Amino acid sequence: IKNEAMSWRWGKMDKIYFYDLGIRNIIIDNMKDLKSRNDCGQLWENFLIAERMKLLHYKKIPATRYFWRVHTGAELDYVEEREGELFGYEFKWGNKKARAPHTWLETYDNSQFSVCNGDNFLEFVTE
Repeated sequence: IKNEAMSWRWGKMDKIYFYDLGIRNIIIDNMKDLKSRNDCGQLWENFLIAERMKLLHYKKIPATRYFWRVHTGAELDYVEEREGELFGYEFKWGNKKARAPHTWLETYDNSQFSVCNGDNFLEFVTE
């Protein structure tokens, strides 16, 4: 895997993720420790997506990756489609909890939903 940015197009803006968070931090000129940062949620999301992409690559697991959002504002941080199934994930910094958006459950009734937080993230990045 190359040390470069990943970019997902979703509407008017791109979300850019980095394989190397140190490069991200240098670009935004923020090398503070986590206690002094206001972007912990974004760092967490970037870390989880980068590590998940590495896992899928190393284990040769074919998956299509998405960001999901509807016009009402409901969203999921990460969606994988693999083996004909949809897996939705919400990333929460710390040990926060979250519920699947109602629209997600209605639209994709056979899908799965998980929250990835400080308690269970190793399962997501090591499977």
